[in-house]
Amino acid sequence: MVIRPVIARVVLRLLRWRTEGRLPSHGIVVGAPHTSNWDWFFSLLLAWSQGRRVRLMIKQEFFKGPLAPIMRVTGGVSIDRANPTVDIKNLVAQIETSEEFLLTIAAEGTRSRSDHWKSGFYRLAQQTGLPITLAFIDGPSRTVGVGETFPPTGDIAADMDRIRAFYADKRGLRPANRTEPRLRNEG
Repeated sequence: MVIRPVIARVVLRLLRWRTEGRLPSHGIVVGAPHTSNWDWFFSLLLAWSQGRRVRLMIKQEFFKGPLAPIMRVTGGVSIDRANPTVDIKNLVAQIETSEEFLLTIAAEGTRSRSDHWKSGFYRLAQQTGLPITLAFIDGPSRTVGVGETFPPTGDIAADMDRIRAFYADKRGLRPANRTEPRLRNEG
């Protein structure tokens, strides 16, 4: 759709937000810091401004009631966090049959401060062979953007050091809710 990128760029400009970097055509996009429901809105604007269609992994509770149609039409993918096996199998099947596939995951798993990130983004990248792209939202600088893309090496500690270095200066919309990039099974 030709009009969507124009509208997204205009909205970002009106809100005085800037974008940085370019999304690839396929991969697992880690969206962090995830500190507000507004992250979803700015993530969509970033993708749409670049003419990309992303799928956003969102907890299944948002797919009930009046929000359900909005979630679906904007690329939301329902995930049952208590039992994600079936949802993940469906995602893997979609990935294997798509030439262009961007799945955005908030690795923190919550908008509140936590002790660690969820490791699903890393496992899914390893399982599918898709690279990991680091995307961010930084409220203090009013920037939403994309950093590096890399394949997971299997050395979780080294890959997470790389991720920590990237997100070290990113604060989110509510900096007090930021979770340090660390996996439970990291060491």
